[in-house]
Amino acid sequence: MGGQAATKTTSLRPEHVTGPDGTAIGIDDLPPPETTRWVMRRKAEVVSAVRGGLLSPEEACGRWNLSIEELESWQRLIDRYGVRGLRATRLQQYRGSGRRSAAPGPR
Repeated sequence: MGGQAATKTTSLRPEHVTGPDGTAIGIDDLPPPETTRWVMRRKAEVVSAVRGGLLSPEEACGRWNLSIEELESWQRLIDRYGVRGLRATRLQQYRGSGRRSAAPGPR
């Protein structure tokens, strides 16, 4: 009987994970593979899916044509600044915090 149990293995992947806003998300809730416009919500959903085990980092990169470095940078930004750190218009501001601006100021 032990052989039967061994052949009936179930997937270790969850069907849903907790998304960035606290709601459950599944594979069907993730951005479509042809996504090219990456708003912060979509990036955060991908990071949540990877961290929750819905997709491996390699699967996510393949699905959305991302580099592993890009995915890792999204993860670092969320860790450091929260979901708002993924905001494209604020990216330079967040990354540049602690640095002086190259533009000359009033003297």
